[in-house]
Amino acid sequence: MTTKLVVGLDGHPSGERALAYARRLAELIGDCELVVGYIVEWSPFSFQTAEENEMRHKRREEEVQTAFERVVNPAIEALSGSGLKVRGVVRHGDVSDALIAISTEEGAEQIIVARTSEGGFAKRLFGSSTSNLVMSSPVPVTVVS
Repeated sequence: MTTKLVVGLDGHPSGERALAYARRLAELIGDCELVVGYIVEWSPFSFQTAEENEMRHKRREEEVQTAFERVVNPAIEALSGSGLKVRGVVRHGDVSDALIAISTEEGAEQIIVARTSEGGFAKRLFGSSTSNLVMSSPVPVTVVS
């Protein structure tokens, strides 16, 4: 049976540390698949006109494509040639909720994220999002420094 690990990326260089750790762990496990995920923070609680909602949907699709191009696909390419099974996932929503959902859907054994000292996502990742992830996850969470 293949073991699955979810790797949450933040679009910063710290993601390379999370990928490196996940790669080492996957190589130790043997039959392992890495699910590389990127979460675009997005609140569903916004009330807009029908035209604004249509534009919002188009913007969501563009954000997914951009996340694959700039973050997920380069991470997958960095692991190419390693012999590991790797797939990418991009979601909208709350970071911790989305990573937990991905791990549940995939039957993952662990979630791996990186701590970063950079701005933006760092505050979300090592602030309330990481706390929520660690406290709420049904599987172990590894925070790579």
